[in-house]
Amino acid sequence: MLEVTDATLHYGAAQVLRGVSLTARAGRITCVLGRNGVGKTSLMRSIVGHHRLTSGSVAFEGKALDRSAAYDRARSGIAFVPQGREIFPLLTVKENLETGFAPLGRDERHIPPHVFELFPVLRQMLARRGGDLSGGQQQQLAIGRALVMRPKLLVLDEPTEGIQPSIIKDIGHAIRYMRDKAGIAVLLIEQYLDFCRELADEVNIMDRGQVVHTGPAKDLDRQEVRRHLTV
Repeated sequence: MLEVTDATLHYGAAQVLRGVSLTARAGRITCVLGRNGVGKTSLMRSIVGHHRLTSGSVAFEGKALDRSAAYDRARSGIAFVPQGREIFPLLTVKENLETGFAPLGRDERHIPPHVFELFPVLRQMLARRGGDLSGGQQQQLAIGRALVMRPKLLVLDEPTEGIQPSIIKDIGHAIRYMRDKAGIAVLLIEQYLDFCRELADEVNIMDRGQVVHTGPAKDLDRQEVRRHLTV
């Protein structure tokens, strides 16, 4: 479904991606692991259209996206949950969820029932302002907003960062639902190794702007693979 080929990205004179290639398939969870500063978030923002690659390509469902704006990629079925959540603090929970209507046709502009089934707290807090929610609740809201878009590919940038364990379990359950019930392709950036091991089907490990390992999640138990993740 998603294919990134030889992606290279510069910020001015600094090169942050060096020939990165990866794929994410429907009904599979693909995890990208790596230490801070290795280029994971830059890669995700390039995929969703926030950064223009210096060279290389991004294709979705066989269509090249290199000249597509972020809003066009959203309309094609790519949803993004950024690091830090980036919800609208002065809008209510209901209004935040409804911002996910933007790429949808008129007949689809309703909140799917499974959003509240996965995150019941959102139904209870529909009238609350987003900024009044806890960090974990805001993360649930950000994921719920992405699901409102009926995505084919969901890109999640460190959804467990700073989140309490009980909500991490809820997020893990939601990601499994996306894969197993909805057939969504999930691309997950993580530093929480155990969370990735429990969920992922495929793993890509990045270091210094490159993918240094690609393989099934079970490879994470191999010593030569784990060394890429140690400080």
